[in-house]
Order: sequence, then structure tokens, then C-alpha cells
Amino acid sequence: MLKERCLSDMGREHVDEIVFQTDFQTIADAAEQTDEFRRILSSDHDFPSQNYVDMRPVLARLRVEGTFIEQEQLVELGASLHTLIAALRFFQEQQQGQYPALERFCSDIFIDKALVKKIDAIVDEKGQIRDSASPQLQQIRKEKTAKERVIFTKIKQALSLSKEKGYSEDNVEPTVRDGRLVIPVLTAYKRNVSGFIHDESVSGRITYIEPTDAFNLNNEIRDLINAEKREIIKILTAFSDMLRPDIEVLVCGYDFLGIMDFIRAKASFAITIGGIKPDFHPTPVIDWIDAVHPLLYLLHSKQHKAVVPLTVSLNTEGRILVISGPNAGGKSICLKTVGLLQYMWQCGLLTPMRENSVIGIFYHIFIDIGDQQSLENDLSTYSSHLLNMKFFMEKSDEKTLFLIDEFGAGTEPNLGGSIAEAVLEELNRKESFGIITTHYANLKLLSEKCNGVINGAMLFDATELKPLFKLKIGKPGSSFAFEIAKKIGFPEKILSLAEEKIGTEQVNFDQQLQQLEIEKEKIEHGQRRLSIADEFLNEMIEKYNKLNNQLEHSRKEILNTAKAEAKQILDKSNQIIEKTIREIKESHADKEKTRQLREEIVEYKYRLVPTAPLVPPEGGRIGKPHTPLNDNVQGTAGILSSAGGGWGVDSHPPSEGAGGRLHPPLRGGLEGLQIGDFVRLQETSTVGKVVEIKNNQAQVAFDSVSMRLEINRLEKIKNYQPPQRHRPNFSSVTSDLNERKAQFNTTLDVRGVRAEEALQMTEKYMDEVTLLSIKNVRILHGKGNGILRTLIRQMLAKNTFVEHFEDEFVETGGTGITLVAMK
Repeated sequence: MLKERCLSDMGREHVDEIVFQTDFQTIADAAEQTDEFRRILSSDHDFPSQNYVDMRPVLARLRVEGTFIEQEQLVELGASLHTLIAALRFFQEQQQGQYPALERFCSDIFIDKALVKKIDAIVDEKGQIRDSASPQLQQIRKEKTAKERVIFTKIKQALSLSKEKGYSEDNVEPTVRDGRLVIPVLTAYKRNVSGFIHDESVSGRITYIEPTDAFNLNNEIRDLINAEKREIIKILTAFSDMLRPDIEVLVCGYDFLGIMDFIRAKASFAITIGGIKPDFHPTPVIDWIDAVHPLLYLLHSKQHKAVVPLTVSLNTEGRILVISGPNAGGKSICLKTVGLLQYMWQCGLLTPMRENSVIGIFYHIFIDIGDQQSLENDLSTYSSHLLNMKFFMEKSDEKTLFLIDEFGAGTEPNLGGSIAEAVLEELNRKESFGIITTHYANLKLLSEKCNGVINGAMLFDATELKPLFKLKIGKPGSSFAFEIAKKIGFPEKILSLAEEKIGTEQVNFDQQLQQLEIEKEKIEHGQRRLSIADEFLNEMIEKYNKLNNQLEHSRKEILNTAKAEAKQILDKSNQIIEKTIREIKESHADKEKTRQLREEIVEYKYRLVPTAPLVPPEGGRIGKPHTPLNDNVQGTAGILSSAGGGWGVDSHPPSEGAGGRLHPPLRGGLEGLQIGDFVRLQETSTVGKVVEIKNNQAQVAFDSVSMRLEINRLEKIKNYQPPQRHRPNFSSVTSDLNERKAQFNTTLDVRGVRAEEALQMTEKYMDEVTLLSIKNVRILHGKGNGILRTLIRQMLAKNTFVEHFEDEFVETGGTGITLVAMK
């Protein structure tokens, strides 16, 4: 969390160097520095918070004679020096003694402002070397600009001439290849343009040529560019030589900037958790009022829940606190709060508690929390606890704080309780301080026999049967097993019998209830998944039945329409072919007449199939037409292809000009054609709608088919009312699933959402991921304090359909995004 609040690697280095301190003055200074910066951040004063760049590696390299700073590094140096000067100026402008602990860092730092002025004279606000950085650079750039203008003029002239001759397309502009201005030329005419070829398009249709007139000028510009680079290096070298004597002072300045970044991060974190500087004593003592666990506080703050604060006191009269009470009542949280806050304080962090609290210093903090059993060392849970207790008894003294959770647990209660009691007596004899949690009655009674041992109870509302999470020092707590049993109406006879048997046989009701709760959660989770799947399946069945009916109806309609249209096209085709053959015979195969007839057939074919071949090669002949066969309809394109035997393929309509191509006759040009107009292809009855107009061509939608056609082949239909008929839908259940899968968002964003709602969103999202067989998804939860990330990953770990999950790459989100791979 501290690293996330740092503005630079310099600050993060100091975070990595945090260690547990036992020197009173070192801890006091760190706390005072952080508290002063907390007051700065809480005031209306603006402390610089940008451009914390670590320039120390660059400065170390510049110590060597002959080296020079890079242009980008010079920009960073200038920006960071501005920040450094602003930070020093901040403390100079404050009333003397207002921030004494922080002011001490500034005493030996001096930054020559002439360096900053020199940097500003070399680079501009955009980080570019100024023309005025040197007279030579200004002259070089002036010449280069003049020659570039001349070249651009020549290039434009060459491109205009190329367009006039048809060597280049009308809509192209000059471009750059290999750092030189070139013109795009159709590859077919590249030999017609004088110049040097630099590149060609991926398709090979366009070649990029540098005209001869511009070639020599481009070479001169290249020389000027090289001269410009040499002059810039000369400028940077001169600046580096001027900078070199001040390197050691500058390094001290950046050390100061890193420390300020580090302290600022600690202060920012303190504000986030409500951390303050309590009264600090150089002796072992804990007297805290309304202390809170910082992680619990952050979690509850996001959920808009209050945290029950902890008030606890350990001193020479009561050094060891034995906390008892019901399970899930907050015993472990109390213990962990004490351990974490004491450790934070001795690492130089402010702690969340009331300002009139008293905090001391310990030389050792010993902790025994959780299950430390080891397969490698063949240790059981209880054995590992015993080893810890052995270590504690050997190393503890009057400056030690020990924290033991569930003291004595892990073995037979009577034996475990007696060993725990003996250990506690030994630690008390050594005058150590500590907190333990337990359910053992003999440990609760130890306070009556040993001075220095006190009891504490976690309060429990026996009426509502819920924990209050409040620590009450002075008396032991109950597990409230009998109170809970009475509340639910447990038979008095049985409870009386249980009271007689207590101490010889116990049933761990809490463990059974916990297991029941786990099973219940699994069942409810499964029921939710089944409900979603059932709802989805019903929706798919309904869609399937509906679409199946539509498909059957549409199939018949389409077949009838297709047969009618095919018959109409074939009838028209036969008429044209028979007319063509008759006229050829009547003209005795006159070449000009034959050419005209071929052209008319090609035009008709192009109107039917816009991508059909239009250009017959020299000597092409029209063969005998095919005859349509009843319902076994033959495609029109096939009839016309046989009629035009061996014709070449050209994807564009022919035009009079290059290549000897023929242009079919144009007629019926449209004026004022707009998107949305209804048109039809000349000599056809099919009506379509204009959806796009570009370069004398229109994209026309004919029912479910879209075609790009020449505008002068269309006829505009005024006042046309399209028939109201339902468009056939050919989707099936499978295609619907595919469509839903295609539209599925593989990233779930739950940032800023309350934890409970975020978990519900994630669970529903993962159910749909499973149903749609999505393999990989991303959950964007943000970094924050990592709490939401932890909760989501705990949910993912329980999902049997999840293969694995991991952090996103650092450069694309890191720990703020979880990548999930499904089985």
C-alpha cells in the first residue's frame, strides 16, 4: 500500500528498506516527519507531487569525461529539477520551525538555478531542442525548412502531372517512405514516371516513387538532418560539461526528493487509515484508546460499515492479557490489531487510534498464530506450537511482547490446558508482556493466582445471540454455549445433564455448525447456477420453436419467389440471345455489327451479375444459347458465359482507353441521388435502397443482398412504398448461442462497487461464462488495498469450472486485473 502511494522508484526503495526499529529516537524522528507531512497534506498548502524522476543513474554516467546527456534525459532532468526546487522553496516559504523534522533535510541542499535556466533555454515545453539553442542549429533548420518547401512544391507538381496522365489515382496525396517524400503511382505505369522507386503497397498495385527533380534536394536535406544531429550532440555535450562539477550536489538533491516521496507516501497512508502520532514512551507499555485494525477499517469503509474500536491496556500491573469469549467474537482480531499496530509504529508509521493513547517500545515481538504444521519436518499442529513456546520461554524478557492465538489448542484439552498454564506462568515470571486467546477455563482462572495476568472478555449479546466485538478487561468471557442452547429452546433436562458431564465430554457444536454452513453455501450456489441454466434453456427452446416456424414459412416463400425470378431472367436472356443470333445471321457476321451485339450482351450480363466478365478478347465468338430446363433452373451467368465463350475476367466495368477495353453504353444518369432513395437497375424490376454513395458508385441493398453499382446504371423510383413483409430469420438455437457468445464482453469491471455487490456480479458473470463456454476472461477490480481482489479470487478458487487465475501483465494492469482461464 505504501509503494502504491509512492511517486517514484526513489520512494519505493525507501519502502523496501523499512525495518523494525528498537532505537527510541529513530522511531520518534520517523513518526514526527510523517506527522508533519500529514499536516501538510491535510492543509491547503500545495506540495509538489509531479516529476519525481530518479536521475541519479544518469548523473553517475555523466561523471565520465566526454559523455553527454540524451535529449529525453535532459527533459526529465529539467522537470525533476523544477520539482526539487519547488520542494525546497516550500519549506523556505513556511514559518520557521513549523515543520522542523522535515526542514532538517533541506539544510545542506543547494540547486544552482542557472542549470535550470540553461535547460529551459535548450528544450521547449514539448521536450524539443529549441532553434535558438545555438546559432548554428538555427541556421541549419532555416535552410532545411526552405529546401523542404521547395521539395514539397516539386512533389505536388509531379503528382498533379501523374494524375493528369492517369498514372496516379485522383484521391492520393504525397507520402513519406524511408524519410523521403514520394508520390503513389499505379504499378502498371511506374516505368512512365521518372524517379527512384522506394517501396510498393502490400497488394503490389501502388509503387512509391521519388521524382528525379526532388532527389537531389532530398539528399541535401538528408545532409542537413545529419548536421542538425551533430549540432544537437554538440549542444548536449557542452551542457553536460557545465553540469559535471555539480553532480554530487544534485545527487544529494535527488536523495532528498526520494525521502520526501517516501515520507509523503507514509503520510498519505496515515490519512487513509486515520493514523496519528500517539504519546510515545521509551518503555514497554500499551495504553490504547479506540485503536482499529487498518485492513479491517479499509474493508469496512468500502462497505460503508463501522469498525468496533479496541481499547486495551498492558502495563507493569497487568502485563499479560488472557482474552476469552465466543467463537467469531473478535478475539483474534484484538490480538492481531495489537501486533500489527505495534509493529507499524516501530517501523516508523502512524497508527490509527485516539491521540491521547500511549504507545511504548518493545525489543522483541513473538507471534504464534495459525497452523504451522510441517510435512517436511514431520511436525503436527500441536508440535509446532510447542516448539514456538519453547523458543518464547528461552528468548523472552521484560522487553518482549508475545501474541499467542488459541493458546493450548491442538491436543487433549486437559493436557493441553495444563501445559499452556505452565508456559504462561514461566512467561509471567520473566515479566514479559503478551496477549493470548483461549477457551480453557484453567487459563481464565490464572489471574487469581498470578500477579501481572489479567482477564479480558469479548462481549456477547445473549438476547440477540450475536457478538458485539467489544473487549471488556477485568473478567473472563464465556463461550455462551449454554446460553445459545437455552435461547433456541433446548430441553432443560438435557442441559442439566450436559452441565453434569462438562469437563469429561464435549461436543464441538460450533465445528458442526460451521460445516453445515459450508455445505449450505455450496447447495445454494449450485441452485443458483441451475436456475440460471434452466432459465437460459427455456429461452432457447422458445426461440427455437419460433424460429423453426418462421423458417418453414420463409422457405416456401423464398422458393416460390426464386423460381419466378429465375424464370423471368431466363425468358429475358433467351430473347436477347435469340435476337443476337438472328441479327448476326442477317448481317452476315459483319464485324462491327457483331462487336455491337457482343457489347449489348455483356452489358446485360453485367446488370445481372456486376462482377461478371465484360470484355471479350479479340476474336471471341458467340456460341449457341442454352435452353432452360423446366424447374431445374440453370444460372443466367452460366448461359451468358457459354454465349460469350472464353471470355477474360475483369472485376471492373471496361472503359474506353488504356488496354483497349470497351465501355458499355451509359444512360439514365441520376441527379440528386441521396442515401435512403429507392432505385432499380435499368431494365430490371428489382427495387433496392441506397445505403452508401462514394466515387460515382452506390451501395444498394436488394432485400438480403447488397451490391455496389455505377450510379448511371440506376433509375430512381419516386414515391416508392416498400411492401410490409417480415424478413426471414434463419437463426437457430446454435446461431443464437454463437451470436450471444460473439457479443459477450470478456472483461467484467467491478471497480467502485461494494464488495457484496461485486461478488454477486462476479458470480453471475462466471455462470454465463460457463454456459457460453468462454475460455478466457478478465476481471477488472482495481488495485486499491487488494481486498476486493482477494475476495474475488477466493470465489474463483471455489468454482470447479475455473482452470486457474493470475495477475495481468504489469504493463497492462498488473494486480488490478485478474485473468481467468476456464476448463
